[in-house]
Order: sequence, then C-alpha cells, then structure tokens
Amino acid sequence: MHFGSNKCRLGEQKITKLYSDVCVLSGSHLISALAVRFPHWRIINVDNLQYCSSLKNLRSLEASSRYTFIPGDVCDPFFIKRLFATEKIDIVFHCAAETHVENSFLCPSRFMRVNADGTGVLIRAAFEARVQRFIYISTDEVYGDSLEQPFDELSPKRPTNPYSTSKAAAENIVMSYWMKHKFPVLITRSSNVYGPHQHHEKVIPRFLSLIQRDQKCTIQGSGLQSRHFLYVSDVTDAFLTLMEKGILGEIYNIGSSFEIPIIQLARELVKMKVKDVSEEALEDWMEFVEDRPVTELRYPMISDKLHRLGWRPRVTWKEGIRRTIQWYEENPNYWPLISENEEESPASCDQTPSHAVPYPVR
Repeated sequence: MHFGSNKCRLGEQKITKLYSDVCVLSGSHLISALAVRFPHWRIINVDNLQYCSSLKNLRSLEASSRYTFIPGDVCDPFFIKRLFATEKIDIVFHCAAETHVENSFLCPSRFMRVNADGTGVLIRAAFEARVQRFIYISTDEVYGDSLEQPFDELSPKRPTNPYSTSKAAAENIVMSYWMKHKFPVLITRSSNVYGPHQHHEKVIPRFLSLIQRDQKCTIQGSGLQSRHFLYVSDVTDAFLTLMEKGILGEIYNIGSSFEIPIIQLARELVKMKVKDVSEEALEDWMEFVEDRPVTELRYPMISDKLHRLGWRPRVTWKEGIRRTIQWYEENPNYWPLISENEEESPASCDQTPSHAVPYPVR
C-alpha cells in the first residue's frame, strides 16, 4: 500500500478523528478546541482511563452527537483492528503513553509495551485502514539533555531513561511507515505542558497541591535542573497548525523560550499562593529529596521549523500560571490527593488495568 503527496489537504469534508488516550491534559484540550473549530467533524476518543486520566476533562462534550468515548487499550490488536473496521477514521492523533519518568525505572517493560508496542498496533491498523493523517505526539526528552546547544529536528536522539527510550522507539516505528510506504505521518516533540486539568503527578500541579495543604514542595536533587514550559492552549494550537499545514513525513519541535529552574519554580509558586511570605521564609517551604537515577539538566529546543508555518506561543508565563493557579483554587478536589510517600506505579509492571478491557465499539 502506498500513499501519495506529502502535502496536507483536509478541505471541508466530513472527517472522523480518532484520539488515543486523550483524557489527559493536552489531548482533552485538543479535542475541545477541535469540537469548536470543526463542529461538523466526528470525534472518537479511545482511552483506558488510568490514574492520570479523567472523563471530567471532556464533560462539556458528553451530550454532543459528534463525540464518542470508547474505553479501550491501544495495545489490544483485536480491539484496535475492530475499531478501524467499524468506524471510518480519517485522522489519528496518537497521544497514548506512560509518561511518569520515575515509574519508568521501576517498570521499563510496561513503558516499552504501552509506548512502543501500542504505537505499533495502532499505526498498523491505521495503515491498513488508509487513514489520511497519523500524528504521533512525542517528547523533547528523546534528545537527552544539553547545557548549551539547543536541539533542532535533525539532532540525534539520545534518550537517558526508559520513558524517553520507549518514546524514541515509538518514533522509529512511526517513521518506518513513512519510509517504506509513504504513509502520511507527522511527529511532534514538545516542551513541558502545563495548565488546567493536569494531574498532580506533574510538577506544577503537584507543587500547588502541596502548598494548598501547607506542605513543603519536594525538590529532587539540587533543584537546579530547569524546564521549558508551554501553556496548554499554545500546544493545542501547534497541533492544529501541524494538522493543517505540516509536511508529511516530518518531525516538528514545539518549544518554548520560557525556562525556569525547578527550585525557582517552587519559590515563585509559594510567593503566588502564600500571602506576605518573606524571602527568608521561602526556604521553609522547600524539602530536598533523593534525585532520579538519571537527571537531565535542560532540554533546549529550536522551533524555527514550526514557526515558518505561522505558529508561535501566545500565552505568557505570567498569564498562563495565573490561569492555572486560579483553576486549581476553584477546583481543589478535582483529583484525589496524593501523599509524597504514595506509590503511583501499578501494582505489577505487566498489569493491565481492569477498566482497560474494551467495550463493544459503538
């Protein structure tokens, strides 16, 4: 099977879009944005609803006849094959992934199964169904870290933990379908995403949750490692730009110029949340804990390739973090509270959650 031009043409025809594992942050915001921008499109959301996913993220679409949620696992080839055979799917956004870096050291085989093997299952079914577009959501972590030189899309992949290794493997699977069949794929690599609805396992909502409970922010290692942050609506806009304008078979960085050390991030969040806190008292809100087995200090990226398509971040850090803090203040019980000593990894590295058993496709 071979596919033609590398130019993207979507037009105004009725399109069915499939999203894997989008009840998490960026995926749910993406679905909401598409439902507004393309109200005539049909949207199918496949998710096995692990601990960091919630159907509440898409509650506004529950009554829509153009939106369908189907519980299921991308690692199940029988379920995925039946899904593509039953539904006429035109575009796939593949967001499904295990993403908790610390857990990837505990259960590397699970991360490889979900992130790499699951991608193989999904893209094979999409290829056989001749979908128009397969967009794989990857990560900046596949590059490894760099103290000075920023990465562009031609930089070599040097993953340093089981999570990023599994994502790099998934990228290779996706790109092999382009190389052999010219199957219409796109790959994105983004900086850290933040915003409303994000689960407490990620650093910003975790710090906000701890501060709200008058607990110290736990800083891994020295806290000097820094991260680039993008507000979720900017990432969503990037996905939409690539869906409409991206060159097939290409990889695109989705980067941010805003960078902050983790220890400084904690200090800023404390100052925003705690009234009249002094500079001296800030240190009382910090607790340094054991570092990851491997620590990456920076993930700098160049996004010129995406900028040439007309995308740039629009939400400043000041505005984005204000919106984020406001949302968590208004929704303090959205996610179950997690203690610092609570293990978030599955009981077994090879365990498949019982709620991941697929329901009949509808």
